This record gives sequence, structure tokens and C-alpha cells, in this order.
Amino acid sequence: MGIYLSTPKVEKFSEDGENEHLRYGLSSMQGWRATMEDAHAAYTNLDDSTSFFGVYDGHGGKVVAKFCAKFLHQEVLKSKAYLTGDIGTSLQKSFLRMDEMMRGQRGWRELSILGDKINKFTGMIEGLIWSPRSSDGNCQVDEWAFEEGPHSDFAGPTSGSTACVAVIRNNQLFVANAGDSRCVISRKGQAYNLSRDHKPDLDIEKERILKAGGFIHAGRVNGSLNLARAIGDMEFKQNKFLPAEKQILTANPDINTVELCDEDEFVVLACDGIWDCMSSQQLVDFIHTKLYTETKLSAVCELVLDRCLAPSTAVGEGCDNMTMILVQFKRPAQSSASTEEQSSSTGQAEPETTREK
Repeated sequence: MGIYLSTPKVEKFSEDGENEHLRYGLSSMQGWRATMEDAHAAYTNLDDSTSFFGVYDGHGGKVVAKFCAKFLHQEVLKSKAYLTGDIGTSLQKSFLRMDEMMRGQRGWRELSILGDKINKFTGMIEGLIWSPRSSDGNCQVDEWAFEEGPHSDFAGPTSGSTACVAVIRNNQLFVANAGDSRCVISRKGQAYNLSRDHKPDLDIEKERILKAGGFIHAGRVNGSLNLARAIGDMEFKQNKFLPAEKQILTANPDINTVELCDEDEFVVLACDGIWDCMSSQQLVDFIHTKLYTETKLSAVCELVLDRCLAPSTAVGEGCDNMTMILVQFKRPAQSSASTEEQSSSTGQAEPETTREK
């Protein structure tokens, strides 16, 4: 069948939700791809004061993205660092923990549960797209105990996934990213990238890849993967003399912390199926125009997906799976005096990111 369908699948999975501080909408679409390898997670109430949103773009299969959608937020929630208020550290440890959890008999079993097709010769696991419902957000998994079994030596999946996560607590936004999905904030209509696309030709990525014994050919790690960071892809993480963050490919995320202010309108998380077609500023501008006419944020996301879908596979861009989460902040009315006091105390003028022209 190849990687593309003869006609695109334009049916969408869409969802809306809100709490007293924000509302969100999301939508995902398979498009021209033969399979849907994206997954996502959205929880307005990870706990009483925290919201969690994540986009996971799978490659080489769907199951790692599905695994992250099911377990990553749970690992954040149960992390010791999270319980002490260190959300950045809890996110970093949880990203790396995904690789650990997918190894061995227990990892193989959990991946099998999520998948619907197992290659008996290679142990590779596939499955249909799946995303947890918000009601599952606070379910605690049991301790990830070692299990004996025929797959005790399972090194983990050869497929992988990007992960781009936003955690919102009070007036702070924490963004963790590994891969080329992206998080963008709109502040007074201006787009600011809150994550960096981890491509192999970036100097910091290239240096790590080469030091770990890898190489870059045609913009791809070891000639095959066009990402420098991802969860899964265990074949690139086999150097037993190096820690996880120094392997050829690493799940170690960049962490960005932003102090939110009244000028912040919304945050977008999306996979590269969107960013291949629209720049950060183009997407922010498009959303602003649609917010005037659409009442549901998921409807805005659906319009973005339709806008990005290519008319044919001959075009190139617009032929990928597409997933997007739009989070809009609810701002209570405040006096100008309190606003000025807050600005003075934080000293925050704009996010510490690259501004896109």
C-alpha cells in the first residue's frame, strides 16, 4: 500500500474541555498517511492546580506514541520532584523514564496491550491510534516491577515518538520537548516558540551524535532518522558506557519555564505535520482570525488541519498525520494597579525564546 493512501482520511478526532483558568480544544487527522501514528493527552486537572497537555508524533510505528499518551503524565504526577514542586525536573525524569519502562518483559507486555499486531519474529509491535480520556488522568499505575518471562531481555521498541508537553500551574507554564513537535505561545498576537525543533544538523545535537559514535548523512542520524531526540528508537541508545542524555539519540527534553502574564492569549502544541505547512506566526495569525467566528476551540483546530491538508501527495508538505492542541487562557478582570504591580514584581517582558518574524 505504500506510505500514502489513494485518498486522504479526513475524519477527525476532536475534543474540548475547560476549567476555571483555561479552556482547550484539540483535533487529529490521519490525512494521506497509510496509518495514524500520532497520539495526545489533555488533562485540565492533573491535580487541583495543574493542567497537562501533550502531543506525541510516532515514527516507524504507533505504539510508542500511544505508550507516552498513556503513561508519561502519570509518571510526572507520581514523581518525587513533582511532589516537591519541581515540575521541570519531574518532566525531564519522566521523559527518560519512558525508555526505561518500555524495556524487559513488563515493557513488552504493556506495548503488546496497546498494540494490535505483533511480529513474532522481530517482536515489533503495532497498533491503532488511541488517546486516553480526561477521566483517566489521575489513575495511578502500580510500581513498574521487574517481570520474568520470555521477553525479559527485550531492549525496547525500534520505533519511536516525539514528545512535546505543556504543564500549566498557576501563572507558570512549563514546556518539555524532545523531537520536532513544537509549542508556541501567542503574546499580544506575536508568536514565540517555546520549544526548539531537534534536528540532527543543530550544533549541539551534532556534537552529541558524533561523540556517541553516530554519524549524520543527508540530514539523518545514521542515515535513517531525521530527528536528534525522541522517546524509543532503542537501536540508537545501545552504548552501555554513556548515560541516556549522551546517547546518539536521546529522550532528554529541553525544559522551558515561562511566567504567564495578562498579554498571553493562547498556547499551541502541534506535530510537524502542521509546522511543515505553516510558520509559528502564520498559525497564530490564522487562529486569531478564527477565534472571532468559532465558539469551540476544537473547531479552530479542525480548520487548521483542513488548511494544511495537501490536495495531493505530489506536493510533499501537508501529507503527514496532523495533531494540534489549542489552549486558551481565561483572564479575570484586574485593575491596572494590580497589573502594573505584577509586571514590576516579575520583570517578565517576553518569553525567553526565539521570536519568529
